[in-house]
Amino acid sequence: MSSSDKFNIFVFSKTVGYRHDSIPAGIEGLKNLGTSTNSFSVTASEDSCLINANFLSRFKVVVFLSTSGEFLTGEELQGLKTFVNNGGGFVGIHCAAAGMYEEPWYGELVGAYFADHPEPQHGVVKVENKDHVIMSEFPEEVKWFDEWYNFKSNPRGKVTVLLSTDESLYQGGTMGCDHPLAWCREFDGGRAFYTALGHFDEAYRDRTFITHLLNGILWAAHVV
Repeated sequence: MSSSDKFNIFVFSKTVGYRHDSIPAGIEGLKNLGTSTNSFSVTASEDSCLINANFLSRFKVVVFLSTSGEFLTGEELQGLKTFVNNGGGFVGIHCAAAGMYEEPWYGELVGAYFADHPEPQHGVVKVENKDHVIMSEFPEEVKWFDEWYNFKSNPRGKVTVLLSTDESLYQGGTMGCDHPLAWCREFDGGRAFYTALGHFDEAYRDRTFITHLLNGILWAAHVV
């Protein structure tokens, strides 16, 4: 990608509930990713006052990096809505699904709300849609160590499921034989991509995972 094609993304990581220790590693990993691929530049903040239509108009994509709790006011949520309505891209990582539970629009944007998770353990991530551009370079199966999120509802049918896991290979899954982990969709004028992976620092130095994020960001930005 040429320097003239570079775009800006806003990484937002405010937490009101649980705070992940991996947030700094996530910000650093996204900055390194943008630089190494010459794809995008990163502005990062936890100031929710910046979630307004005027500020967000500078960016093609907003990344919610392990946000948690009720972290946006009604006015700020409206700013995010306007951004998406105007064609903006949204990327949710890991704990972005664990917040704004009283705002159905946000739940639809992310795709599903977090319910709970067992203790971190080894499992297997499986590609469901290998032809989707977001999944290019992602192996068909990857052994992975993470928090395996259970969701309050299964988003399949309203999103394109990209990754899933087999609950028989670890302990504590509650979604049965159909357990999506990552997905994307056209939503309300924009594009939304979510991945449940990314609990630990190591994820943001892992080539497979970071490429997964890169492709999700590029797709959300309408670049690919």
